[in-house]
Amino acid sequence: MSEDVFPVTKAVEVLRTAGISFTEHLYTYEEKGSTESCAKELKIDEHALVKTILLEADGKPFMVLMHGDMRASTKELAGIMGAKSITPCFPDNAEGYTGYQSGGISPFGTRVEMPVYMEETILNLRKIFINGGRRGYLFGMDPYDAVNILRPTLVKVGAARAA
Repeated sequence: MSEDVFPVTKAVEVLRTAGISFTEHLYTYEEKGSTESCAKELKIDEHALVKTILLEADGKPFMVLMHGDMRASTKELAGIMGAKSITPCFPDNAEGYTGYQSGGISPFGTRVEMPVYMEETILNLRKIFINGGRRGYLFGMDPYDAVNILRPTLVKVGAARAA
């Protein structure tokens, strides 16, 4: 792995500027792939793989950071946010908001500043793996470092994934 060339994304620049320690991990990106296949390839716990989910509440973008083996309850999020509707963000809109391609969206260094909600149980993990701003590229880091940069609202909206 010493020959791996890691990308320098806006997310990398944000973490380096903040003095955050992180590890870099490359994996084979699969269109419509799953967190399960990524976790298997990297030999990490899927629960520690944190998805960056981009949604819109009443037309305004926001992010949810969720365990890879769970889904976010939009009904509970709507209640917390006081939103009438929460919808998935279309890939073109997501790219415009973040500057990252769908499937490679990092919560760090987004083009548009937006609210971030983090499943509170992520903080129970010693290390998380989160997108580094490119498809097939993850950061390994302390979840509290993510909190220090992102200043998310901690929520409990995780639910079991549908089988």
